[in-house]
Amino acid sequence: MSEAMATLPPAVSVWTLRWRRLRRDRAALAGGAVLLAMVALCLASPWFERALGVSASDTDLFNRFQPSDASHLLGSDDAGRDEFTRLLAAGWISLSIGLLGALGASLVGTLIGAIAGMSRGWVDMVLMRFTDGIIALPTLPLLIILAALDLSKLGFSQEFIRSGAAGYWRIVLIVTLLGWTGVARLVRAGTLALAEREFVLAARTQGASAWWIIRVHILPNTVSPIIVATTLAMGRVILAESALSFLGVGIQPPQSSWGSMLTNAQELISTAPELALYPGALILITVVAINFLGDGLQAAFDPREDARG
Repeated sequence: MSEAMATLPPAVSVWTLRWRRLRRDRAALAGGAVLLAMVALCLASPWFERALGVSASDTDLFNRFQPSDASHLLGSDDAGRDEFTRLLAAGWISLSIGLLGALGASLVGTLIGAIAGMSRGWVDMVLMRFTDGIIALPTLPLLIILAALDLSKLGFSQEFIRSGAAGYWRIVLIVTLLGWTGVARLVRAGTLALAEREFVLAARTQGASAWWIIRVHILPNTVSPIIVATTLAMGRVILAESALSFLGVGIQPPQSSWGSMLTNAQELISTAPELALYPGALILITVVAINFLGDGLQAAFDPREDARG
C-alpha cells in the first residue's frame, strides 16, 4: 500500500490546474499582456508629459496639427494638445470606467442572484421577473436617456455638474444599474445547485443564517463564473461609454475618453483622419484583448475540466 501511495502524483489545487490551462491559451495570455501594457502606459501619462515637455490638456493654438516629432510622438490635435499623452489620459478614463462599471454590475448581480437562489418562493419570482424586465429594455436608448438627465433637478450642485466627475460617475452608475442581469442569473443558478448540497444542509441544521451560508459556502463556489462574467463585461462597458461619449452624452470636458476624442475628431476626418484613427484603434484593441482574456478564463474555469483534473 505504501509503495502504491508513493507512486501517486502530488495533489494539485483547483486554482493551480486553472492557471495551467490558462497558461496554455496563448490568445488569453496575449490579451492579458496587452491589457497590462495599456494600463501601465495610461498610468504613466503624467511621466510622459514631464519627460516630453508637453501637455495633454493645455491648448496651444500656435502648434495645431503638428506632425510627429521627438516631443509630439503622435503629433498634436486641433487645439495644439499632444495627441500621445492625451490618448493615455483618455485611456485611463475609459479603462477605469470599464473596470468600475463591470465590478459594480457584478456586485449588484451577485447580491440579487444569491438572494433569489437562497430565498426561492415569491422573493425569487419577483427578483427574476424584475431581471427579465431589465433584460427586455432597449439598452442603448435607455443609456442615452439616463445619461442626458438634468442632474440639477436631482439636487446636485452646478459646480459638481460642470465638473468632469459628474459625467464620469454618472456613466459608472448607469452601466452598473443596467449591466448586472447576466451575473444575477449565473449566481442564482449556482446558488440553487449548491443549496441542496450536504455541506449547506449541514450548516442549516446547525442554525447558520442565510447570509452566513451565502458568504462562506455559496460565493466561494460561484466565484469562477463571476470572474469570467466581470472580465467579459469590461469590454461591453468600454463600448457603451465610447458610444455615449461619441453621441455627446458621456464624458464631458475637461475630462476626455476615447469616445469623446472620436466625437471631437469626426469633423476633422478629411483633414486629420489620424485623430479619429488613434482612439478608434485603441478601443478595438482593448475590447478584443478583453474578449480573448475572457474566453481564456471561461475555458480555464470550466467545471467540467476541473472534474477531469
